[in-house]
Amino acid sequence: MTPTTDCRYDWLSDSHELRACFPLMRVLRPHLSDADDFLRRLQRQAEQGYRLLAARAGDEVLGLAGCRLQENLLHGRFFYVDDLITREDLRSQGIGEQLLAEVRTEASRLGCANLVLDTALGNARGQRFYYRQGLLAIGMHFREEL
Repeated sequence: MTPTTDCRYDWLSDSHELRACFPLMRVLRPHLSDADDFLRRLQRQAEQGYRLLAARAGDEVLGLAGCRLQENLLHGRFFYVDDLITREDLRSQGIGEQLLAEVRTEASRLGCANLVLDTALGNARGQRFYYRQGLLAIGMHFREEL
């Protein structure tokens, strides 16, 4: 298989297709307890505009990008990437790059001024990937558990 030529990129809505994404998403989000919990969360997030893009070859999920349309005073109308992951054994083969290209195309179609994402401070490999893709670090994201 040549991942960049043999896979297709689809925005998913079918629960069976979404369920098939759980094992890979759990690598990125290990706190997800099970596929049913994952589907419930996706359903709630979909009410806020969340959509999941999958890179697939046949029935095999190779990569995922979860995004939502947002607007605020800082970025204007923008497409926010909540989740982005490629299978570990397929990294550096163009799948993540193509996922972001598909996300950019959708963001442009939706009239977005910016593409925005956050990444962990310790995710040096991801940060290098984002810089190579033309994304720039513009701030820090802060959080407080309540």
